[in-house]
Amino acid sequence: MPKFYITSSIAYTNAKPHIGHALELIQADVYARYNRLLDNDTFFLTGTDEHGAKIVKAAESHKQTPNDYTNIISKEFQKLTKNLNISNDDFIRTTDQKRHWPVAQAIWKKLEESGDLYKKNYKGLYCVGHEAFMKPSELKNGVCQDHKSKPETVEEENYFFKLTKYSKEIVKRIENGELKIIPQHRANEILELLKDSEDVSVSRPRKDLAWGIPVPNDKEHTMYVWIDALTNYLSGIQHRTWNIEHETFQEIFQDDKFLKYWPADIHLIGKDILRFHAIIWPAILLSAGLDLPKQILVHGHITVDGEKMSKTLGNVIDPFPLIEKYGVDATRYFLLREIQSYEDGDFSYKKFEERYTADLINNLGNLVNRVAVLHQKFLNGISFIKEGLVDSEIDETIKNTWQQYHQEIEKFRLHEALSSVFTLASAGNKFIDFHKPWEVIKDRPEHFEQIINTCLVIIFNLGWLLKPFLPDTSEEILKQFGLSKDVSEWDGQKIVTKEQKVLFPKLV
Repeated sequence: MPKFYITSSIAYTNAKPHIGHALELIQADVYARYNRLLDNDTFFLTGTDEHGAKIVKAAESHKQTPNDYTNIISKEFQKLTKNLNISNDDFIRTTDQKRHWPVAQAIWKKLEESGDLYKKNYKGLYCVGHEAFMKPSELKNGVCQDHKSKPETVEEENYFFKLTKYSKEIVKRIENGELKIIPQHRANEILELLKDSEDVSVSRPRKDLAWGIPVPNDKEHTMYVWIDALTNYLSGIQHRTWNIEHETFQEIFQDDKFLKYWPADIHLIGKDILRFHAIIWPAILLSAGLDLPKQILVHGHITVDGEKMSKTLGNVIDPFPLIEKYGVDATRYFLLREIQSYEDGDFSYKKFEERYTADLINNLGNLVNRVAVLHQKFLNGISFIKEGLVDSEIDETIKNTWQQYHQEIEKFRLHEALSSVFTLASAGNKFIDFHKPWEVIKDRPEHFEQIINTCLVIIFNLGWLLKPFLPDTSEEILKQFGLSKDVSEWDGQKIVTKEQKVLFPKLV
C-alpha cells in the first residue's frame, strides 16, 4: 500500500485562529481524505508553533506567562480542527518537551556534526513579525511588506547556519522536479531568492529570548524559532517520547513511523512562509542527510471585502461563528470553491450567502431532494441501479467529471475540482427538467426507468466525489439513498430512499 504524508504548517500561537487558518486546514484535509479514498496509507499532521519573541509579547499583553498563553491558544486551534471536521492523525505542539524538543535538538547536533554551524557577532534588521533577520533588498522603503513595520536593528552574537553551502543543490532539486513548488510562479520566486542567498542566524541569546528550546550544550543561546518549528514535520510523525541525553540521531531517525512516512509528500503552506520552507528547510535536511519533501503547495491569503485582514480595521473573520451559523460543510464549500487554491481570494458575507443559496440549496440540495421525491413517489422508494440503463450522455459526463476531478486535484486546483462536481449536479437538474419523468411515467414506463436509474447514478457519483470536500454532506447523501460505501460496486446495488433530511436549510 503506497504511503502519503501531508502536513499543514503549524499555526503560530500569538493570536486566536482566523479564517485563513481554516482555509489551509480544509485544503490539507481534502488531500488527506482523497488519498484515503485511493487506499493510500495516509498520515496528516497539523499543530501549533509556540516559541519566539512574538509569543512573549502577546502573552505579556494578556498579562499571562508564555506557557499559560500558548496552552489557551493551542486549545483554540485544536478546537478548530474538530469544528471543521479535519481528519488529522496527530496534532504536534512545539512546547512538547518529550516528543518535539529532543528531535529539534537532535537536528541541531547533526548540523553541528556536519560542520554547518558557527558563531559570529552580527548586526542586522530583525523583523519580529517574521521572527527573522531580513535583507534590505527584502524591504520596501525600509518596511517589511508583510507586516507593515520597520525591522529593529539588532546586534548580538548568534549561531549561523551555512545555508550558502546548499543553495546550488536546492536550485538543482527545484529545477529537476525533485522538490516541486506549486504554483510555478512561487518556484520562480524561490529560485530568484537563491541567487542572493546568505548564511542565516539560527539562535538568539538566551538573556534576550528565554522562551524557546535551549541550544544543546550551550545554555547561553536559544534555538531560532524557525529551526525549532520546521522540525515538527519530523517529530510529529513519531508517537513516542525521546531522551536526547540517551538516544542518538540515528536511533531517533530509524524509528518505524519516521521510516514509514518520511519524506513528506506535501507541505501545504501560506505564501508568507514559503522562503522558510523552500530554502531554509531543504538546507537543514540536506545538512542532516535526510530526504527532502516531494511537494510544497502554496496557497494565497484571504482578504475581506477587498481589504487585508487586520485587527486595526476590525475585519478579522473568526471561523467559529461562521461554522455555527452556516454549518461546517457550507464553510468548507465556500473556502474551497470561492478561493482559488493558489491565489489570494476575497471573503464577504454577501458572496458566502450567494454561493450557499445558488450552489448548495438550489443546485446540489435541490437535485438530491428531487430524485428522492421521484424515487419514493413512483417506485415506493425501492429500486436497483442498472449499469446498462444509464443515459449515454450522462454516462460520458460522469466519466469526464471523474477525469477532470483527478487532474485538478493533482494540480492543486481544488476550486476547479469542486466546480466540476457541481457542474455534474447542474447536469442532473437539467436532465430532469428536460425529460420530465413525472409526465413520461404516464405512457413510457420503460423510459421512466432509465431516467430514474440515470438520476440515481448521478447521486451515487456525487456522493463519492464530495467525500474529500464535504464529508458530512457526502455521508448524508449516501445514507438517504441507502447506498453502499464501496465506490467500485454500484451495478445492481439496491436503492432504498430513507427519510429525507434537508441538506442545506434556507437562510433566515
